[in-house]
Amino acid sequence: MGQTASGSARSRTIRQQRIADYVIGKGSASAAELAELTGVSVMTVHRDVDELARRGLLRKFRGGVSALPSTVFESNAEYRLNAHVEAKAAIARQALTHVEPGMSILLDDSSSALELAKLLPAATPLTVATNYPRTIEALKNVDDLRLICIGGDYSPTHDSYLGMPCLEAVERLTVDATFVSTSAMNAEMTFHQEPDIVMVKRAMLASAGKRVLLMDSSKMPRTALHRLAPVTDYHQLVIDSGAPEKLVEELRNRTAVDVVKL
Repeated sequence: MGQTASGSARSRTIRQQRIADYVIGKGSASAAELAELTGVSVMTVHRDVDELARRGLLRKFRGGVSALPSTVFESNAEYRLNAHVEAKAAIARQALTHVEPGMSILLDDSSSALELAKLLPAATPLTVATNYPRTIEALKNVDDLRLICIGGDYSPTHDSYLGMPCLEAVERLTVDATFVSTSAMNAEMTFHQEPDIVMVKRAMLASAGKRVLLMDSSKMPRTALHRLAPVTDYHQLVIDSGAPEKLVEELRNRTAVDVVKL
């Protein structure tokens, strides 16, 4: 019974993620269109859409559903945690090869960095600093790991600490490497749609000797409202196999960044 319920919940999560990705990609969709996409009844689609709307990921209207502005859904912590999970796990495994025992590292509040955090017990002893409660939770009981919890103004949307206290705490650190992700990039620039996030990520980049960018292919090539940092500010870019080959070639030809495509 428990396994059946668990399997049902998992299939529902996968289906709802597929619906969210489809609507975000198209801008809007009808219930009938989503039923055909997922192979379930229109009634089930309506229940899924109601749940996605309640979580703040989509907006329901008469006859269909639309995507919320990117400033909402791309920053929503729940959306990010369930999006492109396999790609992020593969990126994290590659990123781990750049972590050596004895290092001090800084992890941002991205779900990609969280995937890396889950692998860090294999690379201890380490010092790890982060502003992300989920990463703190993943690492708090790891032996031979010094954990620095960066506080600040708590943001429920991002489920992380931001604001001036966070910024000042990051600026006081000097670490061997930082691993960050962001919501969009092209061959020249990385972007994010929210200025508070931009400021903290910039401080993290400035605090590190080595700067590693973790990006799943859904984020490229894209732009967002605020420029975060030029691609040339990063030492290494780790991307999954779905990244457009044209963009990868452009990055390799135009920058000195070490581009690792899985």
